[in-house]
Amino acid sequence: MKQQNPPHTSTSPVKEPTVSLVLCSQSPRRRELLQALGFPFTVRTLAGIDESYTPGLSHQATALMIASKKAAAYAATRQSGEILITADTIVCIDGKVLGKPADEAEACAMLHLLQGRVHEVVTAVCLIADSGTEQFAVTTEVEFAPLSDGIIRHYVRTFRPLDKAGAYGIQEWIGHVGIRRINGNYDNVVGLPVQELSERLCKYIK
Repeated sequence: MKQQNPPHTSTSPVKEPTVSLVLCSQSPRRRELLQALGFPFTVRTLAGIDESYTPGLSHQATALMIASKKAAAYAATRQSGEILITADTIVCIDGKVLGKPADEAEACAMLHLLQGRVHEVVTAVCLIADSGTEQFAVTTEVEFAPLSDGIIRHYVRTFRPLDKAGAYGIQEWIGHVGIRRINGNYDNVVGLPVQELSERLCKYIK
């Protein structure tokens, strides 16, 4: 069943889009990031979307495939004048794509794989408008410091990152104690490359 929340109000000093923005996501982090951009928008959610992907694709192609599947699922809900925004974030290391962990054991295993090493976070975004569909992907490198078993278990048990790709949220406690550096866009790791999205949305501002 389609669910739509009340619109988020604008605090932006720039002109507002001449269309209605709709964030198609259940992620509270994406809502916060888009709200910080300053444009008014509504939130629309659907359950049961297929997020499978074809093995062997590049990291960006994998994220784009999943974001495109989400866009296809929401396309039938779009009204004239609306821009639908869908996104997907994946964590990649050793040629593996780390999605959301199924349980605490898998979350701990993912963090053991990531600790002390550099990995990639890719967020892909799809926009569906009256003029057509466009998509893009942004990659950020993230380096974890070495993490002890105790730190990993504490984070997983306390913050339960089962809704996060790679089993961590950079904006949470683990980001403060465990992330040594990032190369690229921070918001992209949280779940939405706001700077790039802003540039894309500017074409709809008159």
